[in-house]
Amino acid sequence: MFGKKEKPNKPESFISRLRARLNRGDSWLSYDLANLVPGGTIDDDVLDELESLLVMADVGVETTALIIDDLKNSLARKELKDLAALRAGIEHAVLKILEPVEQSLVIDKPEGPFVIFMVGVNGAGKTTTIGKLARRFREQGHSVMLAAGDTFRAAAVEQLQAWGERNDVPVIAQQSGADPAAVIFDAWQAARARNIDVLLADTAGRLQSQSGLMDELAKMKRVVSRHDESAPHETMLVLDASQGQNALIQAEKFNEVLGITGIVVTKLDGSAKGGILLAIANRLKVPVRFIGIGEAVDDLQPFNAREFATALLSSGDRNSP
Repeated sequence: MFGKKEKPNKPESFISRLRARLNRGDSWLSYDLANLVPGGTIDDDVLDELESLLVMADVGVETTALIIDDLKNSLARKELKDLAALRAGIEHAVLKILEPVEQSLVIDKPEGPFVIFMVGVNGAGKTTTIGKLARRFREQGHSVMLAAGDTFRAAAVEQLQAWGERNDVPVIAQQSGADPAAVIFDAWQAARARNIDVLLADTAGRLQSQSGLMDELAKMKRVVSRHDESAPHETMLVLDASQGQNALIQAEKFNEVLGITGIVVTKLDGSAKGGILLAIANRLKVPVRFIGIGEAVDDLQPFNAREFATALLSSGDRNSP
């Protein structure tokens, strides 16, 4: 009389979504690899073609050279005999670069708030990332406060306040044009008085070429450290993967001025192929804390080197291993 009740669809895992989004269309490390070796023979010509693919996919000349050198050594030892061996060789080379930067963010501060400065250029997804992190920290049992340090854009303050309401966390803000360092200090005092565990501080989207604005970020950092020598405990740079080599330039400049301690790579669901993450990991050696593949809260997840390498080397087929 009654039909069988349909089982709800099982939520798609993050790694499946990452794999599908990195490999939209013709993947640079699955589709292209198969076409590079139509006859199944791996030789120097194949590796030269692969080198070009990697450079075009924003892996960068320096990092590409490391990967190709690894593969050429394997070829010399007669270990690269077929496509499967080539995939395994690339995965090994990629993991050598990525595994050292796979370091989770640990909230560990017995007294006072754990202060996280969120920095990056406009459009990288910084404020949205703050909102997602606030939700994550709340779910981990931490109390959270947000500081609206981007006082130059009223929309940035409003966006942060919206995330505060959504996550039920307080937001410290001042009028448009206020001194960002003063906002951060007020927020730190408020967080300390209320025994807040984590203070997430938004900052203006500084263009790395504007030295005056970068100096202002450094000032904000000094203001907090005067009152807590260990603060900020994390200076987290948010990078847009679709920016390619520009993202690497941004990372180098921010690191030079502020001493970046963690990186979030966003927008891996766009046109980016993920190669820039390899270039950043190799050049900066800074921990990659999280990666983002979409707008949903659970589309931001801790970085896992092996999962990322698997996603790069698999096809977009969600059923593929």
